[in-house]
Amino acid sequence: MSQTSSIYEIHDDRFRFLIVPTSPLDELYSECRWAEGPVWFADQGCLIWSDNPNERMLRWVEGGGVSVFRSASNFSNGNTRDHQGRLVTCEHGTRSVTRTEIDGSITVLADSYQGKRLNSPNDVVVRSDGSVWFTDPTYGIMSNYEGYRADPEQQTRNVYRLDPQTGEIDAVVTDFGQPNGLAFSPDETILYVADSSSSHDLGRPRHIRAFDVVDGRTLTNNREYCTIDTGLPDGFRVDVYGNVWTSAGDGVHCFGPDGKLLGKILIPQTVANVTFGGPRRNRLFITATRSLYAVYTATIGTSLG
Repeated sequence: MSQTSSIYEIHDDRFRFLIVPTSPLDELYSECRWAEGPVWFADQGCLIWSDNPNERMLRWVEGGGVSVFRSASNFSNGNTRDHQGRLVTCEHGTRSVTRTEIDGSITVLADSYQGKRLNSPNDVVVRSDGSVWFTDPTYGIMSNYEGYRADPEQQTRNVYRLDPQTGEIDAVVTDFGQPNGLAFSPDETILYVADSSSSHDLGRPRHIRAFDVVDGRTLTNNREYCTIDTGLPDGFRVDVYGNVWTSAGDGVHCFGPDGKLLGKILIPQTVANVTFGGPRRNRLFITATRSLYAVYTATIGTSLG
C-alpha cells in the first residue's frame, strides 16, 4: 500500500533538497502491536526490527516479505549494529543490552550498574571506537505489557557508556526524566538524546538534548536541541549532512543541524523509530505502531547507528 506527495510538510526550504516528492510512502507490513528498533543489514539486504509486546523480532527482505527473526525476543526494543556487523539489542525482559554473535550465540554486554539491575535499556548506538552508548528509562518495568513490572533499582534514569576494552559501564548523564533515542552527529562530536518523559506526564519534556563529546567518553555543554510539537521524540537517526530525523506523534520530523524544524513526513500512525537503509542508504524505514513503512529520500544516513 502506498500514499503519495501529500505526506510531505515543508517548514524550511532546505527540506526540499532532502526529500523525493514523487516517492510514495510504502507500507511494508502491518501486523505488529508496537513496532520499534529498526536496523539495516546491508550485507544481508534485510531490515530487522522489534515487535515489542508480541515478544518477537521480525525480518523484512525486498521481494521476500516478512519472516520471524527471533521469538521469544525478551521484549527487545532498540537495535543497532557494531562495526563487526553484530546485532546489539536492548531487552526490556532481561533488563539488559545484548550482542548477537556471528554464530548466533548471545552475549550480555550490560545488565547492572554499581551492583543494581538496570531499569530497562531502551535504545543503543555504537561509536566508531567500539564504545556502546545506551539509554535506560523505566518503560519496560512499568507494566507487564513491554516487559515485566518491577520497582526500579537505579535511583535515576541514565545514559550509559560501555567501554569496549574493559567492559566498564559509566553513567554519562543522570538527569533525564526518561532518556530514549540517541544518535551521534556524522563526525561523532555531538551526541543527541531524546527525553520522552511527557509520555506519562504532559508537563514533562518532549525534546532532544545535545551534548559535546570529549575524548570519546565524556559529555559536556548540555543544551536543548529541539522540541517536538506533536507527540514526543522516541527513536531517531542522523543523515550525512547532520540533519536529525526523529519520530513524533504525527510522523517523522526533520531538524537541521541548527535545531530548526525543516519539515515533516506525515505518517498515519504514531512513529516509534526510524533508520536509513537500502543498498544506497537513501531509504528511510519507519516503525510506526502496528506498521513498518519506507520512503526514499534525497539524502543518506550515516553508518554510525
